[in-house]
Amino acid sequence: MKTIKRICVYCGSGPGKNPKFQEAAIAFGKVLAENGIGLVYGGGTIGLMGAISKSVIDHGGEVIGVIPDFLAAREIAKRDASELILTADMHERKRIMFERSDAFVALPGGLGTLEELTEQLTWAQLGRHTKPVLLANIDRFWDPLVALVAHMRQLAFVREGLDVNLLVADKVDDILPRLRHAARSTMDAEPVIAAERL
Repeated sequence: MKTIKRICVYCGSGPGKNPKFQEAAIAFGKVLAENGIGLVYGGGTIGLMGAISKSVIDHGGEVIGVIPDFLAAREIAKRDASELILTADMHERKRIMFERSDAFVALPGGLGTLEELTEQLTWAQLGRHTKPVLLANIDRFWDPLVALVAHMRQLAFVREGLDVNLLVADKVDDILPRLRHAARSTMDAEPVIAAERL
């Protein structure tokens, strides 16, 4: 079993309309810091990204921000992070976020959040890693995606031998226990993605 030392959190660069999303980001940041787990995230200071990173820092935790040069001004790069990594492009950003993380959590967000999440699910489906991937289904935000994945299974587009273990937690307090349980039940895989340009 690989110990979860850092968790990559994908989330919106905006706050969304539901205040529960920001509350969840702040609460999960506190959970990470209090459990000695570092945050790896997109490096911005706005939206849910800003909320979770500020919460981790406020509670004494480690924050690693990874942001492309072209987004550093738009998303206001978090200069007070424990480590801020500026990348040449989105591909490098995602590779570094993968390499620095032991698990992945998707809080509510937009198309960028969805793209990052589905990439990790695809890599897991193809056997490229065994790191846990979890939807933080705050106020049922991810219900449509859960239903879509079930629909894909029903129509055999996600089929036996190519299935993926998509974890879901409706409450912040359930996120870490589910990730740890999933990590205990999987064997470490070779870090093949680190050497690839996907």
